Amino acid sequence: MTIQRMDNVLIVVDDLDAVVAFFVELGMELEGTMPIEGRWVERIIGVDDVRQDVAMLRTPDGHGRIELAKFHAPKAIRSEPVDAPANTLGIRRVMFAVDDIEAVVTRLRTHGAELVGEVVRYEDVYLLAYVRGPEGIVVGLAEQLG
Repeated sequence: MTIQRMDNVLIVVDDLDAVVAFFVELGMELEGTMPIEGRWVERIIGVDDVRQDVAMLRTPDGHGRIELAKFHAPKAIRSEPVDAPANTLGIRRVMFAVDDIEAVVTRLRTHGAELVGEVVRYEDVYLLAYVRGPEGIVVGLAEQLG
């Protein structure tokens, strides 16, 4: 075996508090936040003079994590439009299984989220939707049917 598990996905953000609140509303649990700086992180990511705040969130089952990073130095740069369409190269979304897709969409709207398209039924298996949250972050939602 070459890997043991997927540990986390990193999302670089500008408004750390807003994005943490969005993911907590989705149902993730905040493990903690901390400042990160020093030569060790500079050596890992290949960027000098790094100073950032990091928040780690986990799914309720404890198996999935999202790491959010706000760079204070050097400032983060935007490589694409905030509302990049689904066919833009790169990571486009993170998908979560949910119990009640309509209730989740309603709750996330209180944090400025909007449906990218619409809630769609895939055969008799899933209800699916993409939601665009703070800073253009897209999350997929999947409610298993039956």
